[in-house]
Amino acid sequence: MLNPGPATTTDTVKMAQVVPDICPREKEFAGLMKGLRNDLLKVVHAPADQYTSVLFCGSGTINIDICVNSLVPEGKKILVVNNGAYNSRAVEVCQMYHIPHIDLKSSIYEQPDLKAVEQALKANPDVAVVYCCHHETGTGVVNPIREIGALAHQYGAIFVSDTTSTLGMIPLDVVKDNVDFCMASAQKGLMAMSGLSFIIGREDIIRASKNYPTRSYYCNLYLQYEYFEKTGEMHFTPPVQTIYATIQALKEYFAEGETAKFARHRRVYEAIRKGVAELGFETVIDPKIESGLVVSVKYPDDPNWSFERVHDYCYERGFTIYPGKISTTNTFRLCSLGAIDVNDIDDFFVVLKQALEHFRIKLK
Repeated sequence: MLNPGPATTTDTVKMAQVVPDICPREKEFAGLMKGLRNDLLKVVHAPADQYTSVLFCGSGTINIDICVNSLVPEGKKILVVNNGAYNSRAVEVCQMYHIPHIDLKSSIYEQPDLKAVEQALKANPDVAVVYCCHHETGTGVVNPIREIGALAHQYGAIFVSDTTSTLGMIPLDVVKDNVDFCMASAQKGLMAMSGLSFIIGREDIIRASKNYPTRSYYCNLYLQYEYFEKTGEMHFTPPVQTIYATIQALKEYFAEGETAKFARHRRVYEAIRKGVAELGFETVIDPKIESGLVVSVKYPDDPNWSFERVHDYCYERGFTIYPGKISTTNTFRLCSLGAIDVNDIDDFFVVLKQALEHFRIKLK
C-alpha cells in the first residue's frame, strides 16, 4: 500500500486482533488501555508528569475536531497556520462550531512564513491557540512546527500540531519541539488498524479546559480525560480489536527503534523519488521541504493517461496508489508509510512501468 494510510501492517499486528471476546468494561481491558496510554507518551518523549494521552474511537479527523472545539477559551481565538488541505480541515471545524479564528493561508507548495505568523500574533493578542499540521499529507510538505510553537509560546498561546501522518515516523520530542498537543490515529505511523485515535497533551491545560465552552458531547477532551482518570475506561464503547492491534504495533515500534524506523521510511522515500525520476514523471514539491513520507507526482501530459486505469492495473497486481489532494494540479501520491521497504518499491516500479507500456503512455 503506497497510500498515506491506512498503512501496510505486519501479519502479527493483524493476528493480534484475534482474541477471546471481552467486555471492554473489565478491569483487565482497562489495564491494557492504561499501558497503551503510557506507551504513547514514550513515542513522542512526553514527560509523564506533565503530559497524558487520551484515546478516542474514530478516524484522525476526530482529533482535529476535539482539539479545536475543546481548547479555545471563551472570548479567545485560534490561529490556524494554513498551507494545505489538513490545516484547512481545522478551519472548517472552527466554522462549524462558530469559533473565532484566523485562517492564515499561504501557498500549499511552500512552508509557512514565520514572519507572517509572528505578525498575526502581534496583531491579535486574543489568540489563545496556534494550530498547524506537522506534515501536509496532501502535498508532502513538512512544516517547521518547532519554530511555530516557539512563536506561540512567546505570545502567550498554546501550540497544537496535527501529527497524524508523522507520529511514529518522524522523530518528535514534544518538549523540544514546543508542542503542547499532538495527535494521531493508529493506522498511520504506528502501522496498526483504523478506528483508534489519540491526543497527547499537557494535563494542566486539559484540566483547565473543564471551564471552557462545551461545544460537543462525544468530542470533548476533558470529558474523555476525566472518565479515563476516574475509571480507566473510555466514556463510550472502545474499538476493542483495534486496541489489541495497536498494543502489538507499539511493541514492534519499540523493537525496531525510533531511529531505525525513520531511516527505513526515508530509504523507501528515496527509492520512490529515484523510481519516479527514472520513469520520467515530474513532481510538485521541492525535496528540500518534503517530509520524506509523501511524493506528489504530476499526471503526465499524455492523452492515454488515466489515473483510474493505472490505479486498477497496479491494484490488481498488489500495489495501491492514491489520488492527489491539490485542487490546482492533477497529481497522485506515492507514500513511504507502513511495513514496507525498498524491495517493495523496486517491485512496484516494475509494475508501474508495465502499466505505462500497457496503456501506451509516454513520458517526456
